[in-house]
Amino acid sequence: MKTLTVFTPAYNRAHTIGRTYESLLRQTCNDFEWLVVDDGSTDNTRELVEAWVSDGKIPIRYIYQQNQGMHGAHNTAYANIETELNVCIDSDDFMPDDAVEKIVSFWKENYRDKDKNRIAGIVGLDADTSGRVIGSEFPSDLKQTTLRDYYERLGGSGDKKLVYRTEIVKEYPPYPLFEGEKYVGLALLYNMIDEDYNLLVCNQIMVMVDYQPEGSSFSMWRQYWNNPKGFAYVRKFDMQHARTFKRRLMLNVHYVSHSIRSRNSRFLRESPSKLLTLLATIPGCVLYLVNRRKVKKQAQFKLKF
Repeated sequence: MKTLTVFTPAYNRAHTIGRTYESLLRQTCNDFEWLVVDDGSTDNTRELVEAWVSDGKIPIRYIYQQNQGMHGAHNTAYANIETELNVCIDSDDFMPDDAVEKIVSFWKENYRDKDKNRIAGIVGLDADTSGRVIGSEFPSDLKQTTLRDYYERLGGSGDKKLVYRTEIVKEYPPYPLFEGEKYVGLALLYNMIDEDYNLLVCNQIMVMVDYQPEGSSFSMWRQYWNNPKGFAYVRKFDMQHARTFKRRLMLNVHYVSHSIRSRNSRFLRESPSKLLTLLATIPGCVLYLVNRRKVKKQAQFKLKF
């Protein structure tokens, strides 16, 4: 069995997923397989991937499902991965030619069986398509961390690439699916794992990221508006584990805003941090109004152009 599964959620990315595939063909290490979870694409993603499967140049598994959103595609991927490690490479991104080699060799050199109860995997670097690291690199003396500590205590910034032990991911519940919604933040799982395990730090670029104008990174106001139950669910978990008062307060403000949007009149009763939620009520109402205005402006802009 291979050591690593590279999994790719895909939704109408036939125009970019070919670049992902080509980067996997160029890998200097073949100790991986590729799992593509097609989340209900209506373009020719299926035809492309099935042709690549037939070519047999790299081991590929293809799974089609009705559209559930990115988190639903991750649920399906995790349920079907059997290799020791897994890493998500989005369908608009690609891997440097030596990325798999770096991941596998770093893991074999630094992970020991005695670490199985405290190490969940590896955290590495993302870069843009010109090779510039996104956000900050890790401190040179940092050997292990959690994502929450890196961002909240050490002041880290920028998206990072996560390589998880598959058996660890399977210890945690799948992302919840809410009727009529297509988004639950992927950080929910990562933050759950953070409570129990550390990550080995690898100051190497593992993926080249090409943010798409219509991707979730560029549409968070619309995501907030369209998926309030999913966001409120994540906020309730995070407000119990945030490291600073400022962060907890911000989470409560967002929780109030999402609750207003979803018309949840029980939000205060359901809050795990009732006093802070009460304090955040007015700012949360303001954020809700800001969110509504932002979405309305985006809609007007689309109609105009």
